[in-house]
Amino acid sequence: MQLRCGLESRALAALAVVLAGAALFAAVHFWSARPETVRAPERVTEAAAAQASGPGSAHTQLTGAAPAPTGGAQAGPQIGGRIVVDVSGKVLHPGIRHLPAGSRVEDALRAAGGVRKGTDVIGLNRARVLTDGEQVVVGLPALATQTGGAGAGEGPSAGQAGPGAPVSLGTATVEQLESLPGVGPVLAQHIIDYRTEHGGYRSVDELREVNGIGDRRFADLRPLVVP
Repeated sequence: MQLRCGLESRALAALAVVLAGAALFAAVHFWSARPETVRAPERVTEAAAAQASGPGSAHTQLTGAAPAPTGGAQAGPQIGGRIVVDVSGKVLHPGIRHLPAGSRVEDALRAAGGVRKGTDVIGLNRARVLTDGEQVVVGLPALATQTGGAGAGEGPSAGQAGPGAPVSLGTATVEQLESLPGVGPVLAQHIIDYRTEHGGYRSVDELREVNGIGDRRFADLRPLVVP
């Protein structure tokens, strides 16, 4: 090679060193770039095994927290339940109201349009939680306790006003008639006018003939009046 390329011995030695270094570098690079088997981290392996055993187990093993309830097993009160209550008395729109479970008396009053102006609601506990099927009566005399020795505010109707003695259609004044659910000054006067024109009431069913009393309002009034 020295004769063909005309290289001196020093240059030839230097070239040999360069080539040897290049070969060594290539060998090291090839060795370091070879494919190797990599082991998955321990936590990832545990999570994969837990996931195969059942839903929610991976989260439990990684975080230590209990798995969230699934299906019908829900923690706490059920959401989306409904109750039905009867709101009567001195509210703008008395009648049956469908409310979310856990609603309070205040929610029932709001659903019925609110309490009529000037109504005394001191005995009405607006914060009380309602139960399905109960009646909320507003602005009428408190219901006398029927069990001996039971004090005011006891029993399931505690905190709400209830109906008192029935109102006599034959002797009631306008003010007394206004204490009935859904009866205002105009309708009270119609009831008295009918009494005057027909010489009194022979039965409660005659209320159906009074101007302004339909089937729904008659159903609310019937248990609260007598002829």
